[in-house]
Amino acid sequence: MEVSAPKILILYASYGEGHVQAARAIMDSLRRLGRCEVQLLDLMAESHPWLNGLTKFVYMQSFKTIPQLYGWVYNITRGMQAKSAFGHVLHSFGMRQLTLTLKKELPDLVIHTFPQLALPALRRKMGMNLPIVNVVTDFDLHGRWLHPDIDRYYVATEDIQQEAAQRGIPIERIIATGIPIHASFYNMSADEIPVQEQVIPSLQSETTTLLIMAGAYGVLSGILDICRQLSQLPQLRLLIVCGRNQQLKAEVDALYADHPNIYTYGFVDFVPALMRASNLVITKPGGITLSESIASGLPILVFKPVPGQELNNALYLQQKGAARIARTTEELIQHCLDLISTPSLAEEMMQAIELLRKPHPADQIAEDILHQLVDKRPSVRTN
Repeated sequence: MEVSAPKILILYASYGEGHVQAARAIMDSLRRLGRCEVQLLDLMAESHPWLNGLTKFVYMQSFKTIPQLYGWVYNITRGMQAKSAFGHVLHSFGMRQLTLTLKKELPDLVIHTFPQLALPALRRKMGMNLPIVNVVTDFDLHGRWLHPDIDRYYVATEDIQQEAAQRGIPIERIIATGIPIHASFYNMSADEIPVQEQVIPSLQSETTTLLIMAGAYGVLSGILDICRQLSQLPQLRLLIVCGRNQQLKAEVDALYADHPNIYTYGFVDFVPALMRASNLVITKPGGITLSESIASGLPILVFKPVPGQELNNALYLQQKGAARIARTTEELIQHCLDLISTPSLAEEMMQAIELLRKPHPADQIAEDILHQLVDKRPSVRTN
C-alpha cells in the first residue's frame, strides 16, 4: 500500500498580478520541496465569470479615475468582522464552484492568496476536516483576511502579526514569513545569466541605474513626464518596464529611441535580473513588487500611491525608512537627486530594507504547510 501524494488547492483572484504571482511562488516551492499535487483556482472567475469581469473593470477604473472613493471604501471597511452582515456577503461568492471542486479534487489543504473566504462556512456545512491557510499579500491588514476559522496565517511582518493578534486571531496561528515571491529573487539561476547579459547593457561604474516599474498594466501615474525629466539628468540610466501597456511602450520607444541611457521593456519575466542591475526603483506600491524590491535590496520611491492598500503599504515602508513617497513629479525628481548625490541616504534606506527582508518566504510557507500535512493530514488515499 502506497500513500498518495497530498493534494493542495490554492485559491487566488486575477485582480492585478500580485495574488496569482504569490500563488505561483507557493506552488513552485511546494512542488520543489515536497511530493505533492498543487492546483490553482481563480475562484471568482470560475464561479461568476460575468461578475468577475465587471468587478475587475470597476477595480481598474477606480484606480485610474476615482481613487479617493476606492480608498474611502477600503479604509472604512478595514476593520470589518468576518461574521458581520457585510462579511457574510463578501465571503459567500463562489460557494457552488468551490463545493464542486472540493468533491472532485478532495484536497488535503486549501490556501487563500486572496481574501474570498467562502471555505470556512462551507467546511462546517460539509463536515470536513480540511486545514485552511491565508497568505496575506500586503503590508497592510484589511479585515477581509481575518476569519476565526482560518487555521494559519502567513503575513509580511511582525507588525502585522501583532495587529492580527490584537484583532482576535490566536498568535500561534500567525507566522511572519514575508510575502511569497519567486525564488529567483534570492538565487540567480544559470539560465538567467545569458538573459541578463542580452537585455541589460553592462553597467558603467559612474552611472546610477534607476528601474521604473509601471505595473503589470502600465498604469503608473504620470510616467511620461517622469521619464522626460529623468532623461535630462546626467550619469543616470533608466530601465523602464511598461507591463502590458503596449501604447505606453510605443510612446516611450518613440520618444527615446536614440537615447543612449534609456531602455524600455514590455511585460517581462526577468524582473529579478532588472532589479539586480539597478540602484533604485520607482514603482507602484503593490505588495508583491515591494517585496521583490526589498528582496533585491533596492531603495524604493513611490509616486502618487492610490488610497487603499497601496497607500497604506507605502506609508508603512516609509515609516520604516525603506521607501520615500512623492506626490508630485518635482518631489520625485528631488528624491532621485538626493539619493544619487548623497550615497549615505541610500545606504540608510538599504539598512532599513535589510531589517524587513525575509529569507525565501515561499519556501518558509511551503515547509510549514508540508509539516502540517505530515502531522494533521485528514485522510490517507491509496493507489
